[in-house]
Amino acid sequence: MPAARVATLNAVMLRKLAVMAAVMFAFGFALVPFYKSICELTGVNRIVKADAAETGASAVDATRTVTIEFDASPRADWSFRPVRHSLDAHPGELVTIEYEITNHAARDIVGQAIPSYAPVQAAAHLRKLECFCFRQQLLRAGETRRFPVVFVIDRALPREVATVTLSYTFFEIPGGSLAAVGGARSGATTARAGDGA
Repeated sequence: MPAARVATLNAVMLRKLAVMAAVMFAFGFALVPFYKSICELTGVNRIVKADAAETGASAVDATRTVTIEFDASPRADWSFRPVRHSLDAHPGELVTIEYEITNHAARDIVGQAIPSYAPVQAAAHLRKLECFCFRQQLLRAGETRRFPVVFVIDRALPREVATVTLSYTFFEIPGGSLAAVGGARSGATTARAGDGA
């Protein structure tokens, strides 16, 4: 093959590769608003990024103390409870607590936790970094698991709010897919049913 022909083919191939690279780069940027829309629809955008600017973790307000109470309500054949029922924390301080769930049924169950807050305005000031409520959870028959909840009380919480209650209701998902949540078991510790806390 003549050298001129090879050079022409190489130039055409280079142009095609450059166009492909540009299209892939533009496609990557186009995905950002798409993912943002999906996150807004599914509620995933409530997950707070663990950087100091957003969480305020680097700016703890040591002049204030907020009492945080924890509550749990099961809606299936299991027991569900916070390992600790209350604690005091400063706004901006990183807090980690655990909830324990035991499946008393003789079958595997898929469930989902739904949070609620009191007073209602506290919901906008409690920023969760990690929570088992972000996804459905699989509990095997007779299994006990502990799930961490990591959050920060925003420093913008009104000063008159001295107590915040974080409550979860844990529902069974009828027809929940065991396969869909079977691999998403990170962040929880497992124990035999009946192990004490």
